[in-house]
Amino acid sequence: MELPKPIENVVQVFTRLPGIGEKTATRLALSLMNWKPEDISRFSDEVRSLLYLKKCAECGAFSERDICQICASSERSSVGTLCVVENIMDFMAIERGDSFKGLFHVLGGVLNPILGIGPQELKLEKIIERVERLNIHEVILALSPSIEGDATCSFIKNILPGTVSVQRIGFGIPIGGSLEYLDSLTIKKALENRKQL
Repeated sequence: MELPKPIENVVQVFTRLPGIGEKTATRLALSLMNWKPEDISRFSDEVRSLLYLKKCAECGAFSERDICQICASSERSSVGTLCVVENIMDFMAIERGDSFKGLFHVLGGVLNPILGIGPQELKLEKIIERVERLNIHEVILALSPSIEGDATCSFIKNILPGTVSVQRIGFGIPIGGSLEYLDSLTIKKALENRKQL
């Protein structure tokens, strides 16, 4: 059975979302047909409102203003710590943990010469500018433990002034995890990131 064109169009839009295949997209589109007209209209309006979001001129996170709430906070900037993350999802994960009280810097990727992503594309000079302007004394690199993530961390460490303490987040065994179920790379990283008790 062929679906009406408007439903097919919605299915095609949903399949552009990460992790949504055609079956799930069809199920989502058909479930919308059970919504009240005003709920569909509100859903449409909420999605359309994304057009008006900006990227923070300081850190690169999404914001309704030119400068996000975190970057505008004198309390956060007075800490003197900058956490560099790869993307918005990483930023949100750390912020949800509610233990980091400094500023963030969202790169939007990692160095990858094969894909043409170099220091200019990631605007790495912006990190140096922020470190100097905001008197940052500690930079935490919270990038994935991949070849590209490692290369990006090394590059950032090398371009920062020697007076800045540069640290990398630890990687390894999750709380409640059992060694027998972990892959060898996770165990290797856990051993590399061990600390004195």
